[in-house]
Amino acid sequence: MMTVHEVAKLAGVSIRTLQYYDKIGLLHPAEYTGAGYRLYDDTDLERLQQILLFRELEFPLKDIQKIIKSPDFDRNRALEQQIALLTLKKERLEKLIDLAREIQTTGGNHMDFSAFDTSKMEEYAARAKASWGDTPEYKEFLKKSEGRSSEEEEAIGRRMMSIFAEFGEIRHTDPASGEAQALVKKLQDFITEHFYCCSDEILSGLGAMYAGGGDFTANIDKAGGEGTAAFADRAIRIYCI
Repeated sequence: MMTVHEVAKLAGVSIRTLQYYDKIGLLHPAEYTGAGYRLYDDTDLERLQQILLFRELEFPLKDIQKIIKSPDFDRNRALEQQIALLTLKKERLEKLIDLAREIQTTGGNHMDFSAFDTSKMEEYAARAKASWGDTPEYKEFLKKSEGRSSEEEEAIGRRMMSIFAEFGEIRHTDPASGEAQALVKKLQDFITEHFYCCSDEILSGLGAMYAGGGDFTANIDKAGGEGTAAFADRAIRIYCI
């Protein structure tokens, strides 16, 4: 067993952090002494490693708690996802280092911002979180999609892309217009009908993901033309205010 002071020193976190993790139910110590002091065993330390790896990847504590407490939680699968995300982070940091060196060499005339792109990491992180299936929305999605044939899934996908095609037709107009806002409502209702209850909060997050780069942005822009995903995101943000 290790005391809270020993664990804090070993892990490089503050005692207050460990106390907070205990308070919110993220990491309870194995035992408490008669005087109320926390004692941690090897299982607690393994769990702390998982938490700190997710924190290194900037996962919010509430998401970490959902993942770790999921009945489907698999430590090996979590490690595979963390390794993939850390690899993406490492690649991004290497690009930033190369960019900084090039700027130093050229005197600041290198106008390349691609190294700042975090879309791949964000997209993979979103998929990793969703894969644990512990949210009500994900469970509802599983229930609604149960029994659907691949043809039915493809038809639903095409119908959703047709909504983005409609966004594309007006992407050069005001995203606050009645037409744009009606399309946002149409999209929200479609998601609720075929996938899960799409609240304004969820819709706002989806909008940011649509415009965040990667496959989501590429597919939406393919359906409606370049700039469609960004336009849909702006319209969604106005709708959700």
